[in-house]
Amino acid sequence: MSHEQAVMGWDLGGAHLKVALAQAGTLRQVEQLHTPLWRGLEQLDAATDALAARFPLRRCRHRVTMTGELADIFATRADGVAALVRRFCANVGGGETMIYAGPKGLLPPAAAHEQHRWVASANWHASAALVGRHMDNALLVDIGSTTTDIVAVRAGRPDAQGWSDRERMSAEELVYCGVVRTPVHALAERAPFDGVWTGLAAEYFATAADVYRLTGELPGHADLGETADGRPKGEAESAARLARMLGEDAVARKPHQWRALADYFRQSQIERIWRACVRRCSAGLSEDAPLVGAGVGRFLVPELARRLGRGHVDWPTLVGQGAEPAPAPVQAKGGADAGDCAPAVALALLPSPETHHGTA
Repeated sequence: MSHEQAVMGWDLGGAHLKVALAQAGTLRQVEQLHTPLWRGLEQLDAATDALAARFPLRRCRHRVTMTGELADIFATRADGVAALVRRFCANVGGGETMIYAGPKGLLPPAAAHEQHRWVASANWHASAALVGRHMDNALLVDIGSTTTDIVAVRAGRPDAQGWSDRERMSAEELVYCGVVRTPVHALAERAPFDGVWTGLAAEYFATAADVYRLTGELPGHADLGETADGRPKGEAESAARLARMLGEDAVARKPHQWRALADYFRQSQIERIWRACVRRCSAGLSEDAPLVGAGVGRFLVPELARRLGRGHVDWPTLVGQGAEPAPAPVQAKGGADAGDCAPAVALALLPSPETHHGTA
């Protein structure tokens, strides 16, 4: 291993902390921890303490991005940016820490509050900037536990219509649905059951994690949070939660009926993301531009690519391109890999001058 100082990329999310370690341009280590910030900043403290036993925190340069400023413990996003930066620096201590601000590059921590508009929820831009280093044209589709980012890359640069979450939601570059935490009633208003269309309870009875447990696609390392009712995560319990969305008991029907219902919700979510992808592709994205799949829900991206008639590149394959020799996909003990932690990986791998690369 080179003696060049290691770089750690951090993505401080509202539900998860993701971190990646790189040295001499090669990814060495990734990790994802459950950090529900709505319960307090102590969640970040505990996660950082846990990482200190496995990463050389005080001997690294740190590059930080975030979405956790939206957690409702903060009065405003600006307050959230300031609090997260302050707490992070106190926890990590020593070493160079810089904050990612999209097209404005890396900022010292003291400048983050003043530039909070560029710092808040900028993690997607880091991922798209790294995609642009490997291919001229692509559509990044990062499907996470809570949200989906859809970012066009043109001429090797992120080409986003919006910047803030509100702007990106209007442009459908940020689709507020993921494969774990999204309430099921956000995926559809009704569902076919017993040969009729049935309305859904507008209650937090079940989540997307229940859907993908029943389809058998949810990776165990992505299923870190609590269930909607606090009960176990088995198929029977997941079916019971989905049944409650219909005002029904799971025991009243056969297991295959609940699996069919889960597949309907899966298709509804894919349809929603597909429509957003179509909108982005229609804005002049070259027809040979592939989809780059990232996030814990990227198991859906191959189907999206087929629907769009485009190629598909998996994030771990992308970050291995151009290396001699190409590194094997880096995986954490808990199972998370480079694709699950794309923004953190991007910050660990992007050379510092290139963090200015891109447009808002």
